Amino acid sequence: MPKRLNPNLAKIHRCYSVVEAAEIWGLHRQTIRNWIKADLPVIDETRPALIHGAELREFVRNKNQRNKRPCTIDEIYCLKCRKAQIPAELIVDYTPSSSERGCLVAICPDCAGVINRFVSLTQLDEIRLKLDVTIRPIENT
Repeated sequence: MPKRLNPNLAKIHRCYSVVEAAEIWGLHRQTIRNWIKADLPVIDETRPALIHGAELREFVRNKNQRNKRPCTIDEIYCLKCRKAQIPAELIVDYTPSSSERGCLVAICPDCAGVINRFVSLTQLDEIRLKLDVTIRPIENT
């Protein structure tokens, strides 16, 4: 299951049963039932429970929004630790991928894993105020 579900897979003018809603994103039926318990509105209390597509789409959109964890300018999100981390010893490498963007690569202070973040060139000056940035040349292979 992907971390962020695409809300646009639910058609707004359609009604979905619990099974149909689960099949849209490849989820288990119980996940949709848990969403109903957690305020996903159903059309009425009769069985089978039907969910209006617009309500389902809005619920998934709000769920995705609640799960976002924005990083500050000096943080990079670590996938292993599942939280934003300030790089170990405040050292990062910047490798440009185009004339406007590049990738910051650093080491997570908790798990010692590699952490990455794409940033624009305009953000790099602001990042340099807080972190020690080494700019790497583009490697031609």
